[in-house]
Amino acid sequence: MTDSIFSAEYAERRATVPKGIPLLVALRGISDAGGVVAQLEEYLWERTEPQEIVRFDSDLLLDYRARRPVITFVEDHLVDYAPEELSLALAHDELGAPFLLLSGYEPDFRWEQFIDAVLMLVHEFEVSTTVWTHAIPMPVPHTRPIRATVSGSRDDLIEARSVWKPTTKLAASAGHVLEYRLHSLGEDVVGFAFLVPHYLANTENPDVLLAALDGIMAASGLILPTDEVREAARAFNVQVDTQIAENEESTEMVRNLELRYDEYMEDQTTRSPLVSEDGSLPTADQLASELERFLREQRDPGNGGASGGGAPGGPGLV
Repeated sequence: MTDSIFSAEYAERRATVPKGIPLLVALRGISDAGGVVAQLEEYLWERTEPQEIVRFDSDLLLDYRARRPVITFVEDHLVDYAPEELSLALAHDELGAPFLLLSGYEPDFRWEQFIDAVLMLVHEFEVSTTVWTHAIPMPVPHTRPIRATVSGSRDDLIEARSVWKPTTKLAASAGHVLEYRLHSLGEDVVGFAFLVPHYLANTENPDVLLAALDGIMAASGLILPTDEVREAARAFNVQVDTQIAENEESTEMVRNLELRYDEYMEDQTTRSPLVSEDGSLPTADQLASELERFLREQRDPGNGGASGGGAPGGPGLV
């Protein structure tokens, strides 16, 4: 096969990518209950200043008839043609730490060639860990925290966060196959399948985005701001609560889901190390302040720090 899978490559940018950084994967087209992948992609492109390194060739990978691009007709002419894109970019978290972002549509064609190309890039940049997310509808209540099925090579995250561990056959996505290949090669990889209330599966749910960001931070060590997402999640849940309270059948359904959920979770201990006792996440400013304090103490052992290292503590950290 002689066709290049890339439609654009930026050699100068590619040469500046640091080695040993995380890779985040957000591919639209797979199971996306609550719109977690779409929200995550938008969030990362708006907040982490990605610079495209390579762009994949949509003429090779995309079925245009199944997922037609959007174009706008204005009275007598066409404007704003927006073709689908799939690219790898270099981005930076809240504290300036670099990471790679693979985002866009899930390929319709040439999966093996696409995955081989991603594996080549993982090898080229000596990626430290690959993290990907999606979400599935489940009979769980919106009044309880969003949980996940965790897969991959990180036993610590699987033990701490995976609340549902089924054995089942399922229709594979490109993300599944990429995880499978990375795991087979001994690479560090984590997949989060978030369990979203089935009655909110077709609604963009910021609670799921918040859970995804928490998972990504735990898996990659990146720091991503969550204040605005948390506020959006609170407002969303108030709206859902109001609508459900107006319908007796819906209220009873949620009550029954809560009982089943609480029974199932009774023996589970999956609290995130980034979540405080009241269930809240620390702000980016709190995390940055704690990190700065920790580093300052390591540089100045006489000021209460230990020269041999340690762990940052404080609000929201355990």
